[in-house]
Amino acid sequence: MSAFHVIDGSVAQDVIGSAPSDILDIVRETYLQHSHGATVNPNSYFLRFPHDPGARIIALPAHLGGDAPVSGLKWIASYPQNVDQNLPRASAVLLLNDAATGYPFACLEASGISAARTAASAALAVETLADGDGPKTVLFVGAGVIARTVSDFLTARTTEVRECLVHDHVDAYAETFAAYAADTHGWQARAVDRIDEALAAADLIVLATTAPEPWLTDRHTLRPGQLVLNLSLRDIHPTVMIKCHNVLDDLDHCLTARTSPHLTELEYGTRDFIDGTLADVLRGDVTLAHDRPTVFSPFGLGVLDLAVGHHIYRTALRTGRATEIPGFFPELKRW
Repeated sequence: MSAFHVIDGSVAQDVIGSAPSDILDIVRETYLQHSHGATVNPNSYFLRFPHDPGARIIALPAHLGGDAPVSGLKWIASYPQNVDQNLPRASAVLLLNDAATGYPFACLEASGISAARTAASAALAVETLADGDGPKTVLFVGAGVIARTVSDFLTARTTEVRECLVHDHVDAYAETFAAYAADTHGWQARAVDRIDEALAAADLIVLATTAPEPWLTDRHTLRPGQLVLNLSLRDIHPTVMIKCHNVLDDLDHCLTARTSPHLTELEYGTRDFIDGTLADVLRGDVTLAHDRPTVFSPFGLGVLDLAVGHHIYRTALRTGRATEIPGFFPELKRW
């Protein structure tokens, strides 16, 4: 059995940032593996607090089969009030377990992994679902870590954004993100106050908020051909969802926990508004027209964290950047 290692967040960020296109390929392959039944991805488990209903800690257990099988668990805390202290909303660790013995062999700081797998799935959706030669105007609603990471992954391939609009309920966050997008990606970026006009202007809408209930309703304008990345899952009202093409990452996972797809199923009593999964589109089993807006709703599968984390672990081990913890297991023989 291999030794136990710890990989800190700076190493994970470096591996991700040095080759984001590799992360995109890993996420794509993992979606396809999942669609072929080569994974185990049970429901997430939510630890909630009666005294603080907005906060939660989530356990995402998963198993990834194939040539390099691995099991694991992401344990991620989401505390929206952290942003008031200029702290990131989310913090996380990822444990990796040996598929043959069950022994854990690594612990990775995983907030960057979680953001990267979300951003990679978003960028993959843009590659797969966007109309024409890709979006030229992108609107970010919510100016946090997820939005920033999505912007990084959009530039990892060939997405040629010309204009970037940023809306946040805190003006300073929107302005800071717009400055980042301009300085880092060379986009023409600006903060916007009027969300209605920005929604109508954008080719790509990235929803990355902490909204607990839908706010994007029929009074807002969406148009055919637009792609909406419903990353925060609860922004869009059912009366809007039902009029769009809808692509999910996993039906059973997305249709839980009062997400926008779940609320739409409850409201209309059907799943007919769902066109399929992203893997269905990747395989060519589902083809979408651009006669309506398209919404991609990724619940966030634990197998994605697992695949990206395992890649980071192997890279860190190969390059000597994994910290071994000698004697982590005091006994490795029964007798």
